[in-house]
Amino acid sequence: MMKALQKLGRSLMLPVAVLPAAAILAGIGNWILGLTSGSAANVIGTFLLHAGTSILDHLGILFAVGIAIGLSKDKHGAAALSGLVGFLVVSNLISTDTVAGLLGVDAADVDPAFAQNDNVFIGILSGVISASMYNRFSGVKLPDALAFFSGKRLAPIMAAAAMVVMAAVLFFVWPVVFGWLVAFGKAISSLGAVGAGLYGFFNRLLIPTGLHHALNSVFWFDVAGINDIGNFLKGTGEKGVTGMYQAGFFPIMMFGLPAAALAMYHTAKTKRKKQAASLMLAAAFAAFFTGVTEPLEFSFMFLAPALYVVHAILTGLSLFIAATFHWTSGFGFSAGLVDYTLSFINPLANKPYMLIIQGLVFAVIYYFLFRFLITKFNLKTPGREDEQEVAEEDNVPGASDDKFAIMAAKIYDGLGGDQNVDAVDYCTTRLRVEVKDMDQVDQDKIKSTGVPGINVVGKHSIQVIVGTSVQFVADEVNKIRK
Repeated sequence: MMKALQKLGRSLMLPVAVLPAAAILAGIGNWILGLTSGSAANVIGTFLLHAGTSILDHLGILFAVGIAIGLSKDKHGAAALSGLVGFLVVSNLISTDTVAGLLGVDAADVDPAFAQNDNVFIGILSGVISASMYNRFSGVKLPDALAFFSGKRLAPIMAAAAMVVMAAVLFFVWPVVFGWLVAFGKAISSLGAVGAGLYGFFNRLLIPTGLHHALNSVFWFDVAGINDIGNFLKGTGEKGVTGMYQAGFFPIMMFGLPAAALAMYHTAKTKRKKQAASLMLAAAFAAFFTGVTEPLEFSFMFLAPALYVVHAILTGLSLFIAATFHWTSGFGFSAGLVDYTLSFINPLANKPYMLIIQGLVFAVIYYFLFRFLITKFNLKTPGREDEQEVAEEDNVPGASDDKFAIMAAKIYDGLGGDQNVDAVDYCTTRLRVEVKDMDQVDQDKIKSTGVPGINVVGKHSIQVIVGTSVQFVADEVNKIRK
């Protein structure tokens, strides 16, 4: 079950990665509209703003297609088509107009849940079911009379059939489920700043499982009517309130975690300071500039889990403080420098400069608290692990001078090579590998490449935390496997 949920979390990263485009387009459009008044400028600003919102208004369909690809067994385009077909079928069958026709009533009398027929939740559901249909039927051979519809052509047809059944179920279940989601969202939002703090805490706490994406969808997207990201980027909402589930992340990702990285470097053993410096510098820069924190968080998440809980608590505190003082900002992808700079031109940004002051305070807290806890309890953060023999660099036959090829060859060898590796995939920062025998994996050899960490998630599943360059390492690994 956990493995399936983690795979879903990985698949969600594909559609989520589209959001930076929306942020840039909508942000520049808002900036032009906010700073100029000429008719030509208004045309350009409106054009760019609507270009961005065209993405934000169709996240459901993006999630359906992206998840269908991510969960499919071979990432074929037919899986994406299945996701698209499945989403179109179910979203139309449970739309307000269709339900009104089925019940023989006016559209105004239909349960408001059916107005939310094309949101992210429906997109996720469509993607999961459509991928399942693709994996099950893409290899089926029909009798000669129907041979044209065999194999991958059958998958979208079966996805449509499955979603017809699902639509019938949702006709009765969706109003109830939607009511629960709205109640949950309202329960948190009704707590104001405290609710924002609780959200921030659980957001970080769920990172190891990948389930934080499900939590994010409730608050960031239009699943329960909050839609914090969408409303902020489109400039529709209440200034000082909209963005409260995003703003508090900026002080953590841009200042707090980099300060934690400095603390871990300063507390590393002398012999391993150089290695720790290389890792911490790259991970801290990624967190500050892009808001991608997984390389840094995974570097100590499993080595010192208690320290990670402290990090989750501090994240919750940051969101609570920002929400309390109504300091709001937002992002299209993550809370890094790029999105922070873009947010200044958003009309809903409220005193975003105060997040820098808050961030500097949190940097001091993170640094001294992390340093104290690491030394006081001898936590095994990077550079403080027990001494173990690290295999010397091997000359890999056939490997080029390219650093990713060399790293990939070493990692693949550490995983056990062709004799042990069953499948290789990757997400935003992690190389995800299925192996035959976990005992054949040489973790020390993998760590000697300088990767931030390793996460064993099952009897045959292992993740190698590489960082934002994981795609290039994965490509080189797949070249070796061929």
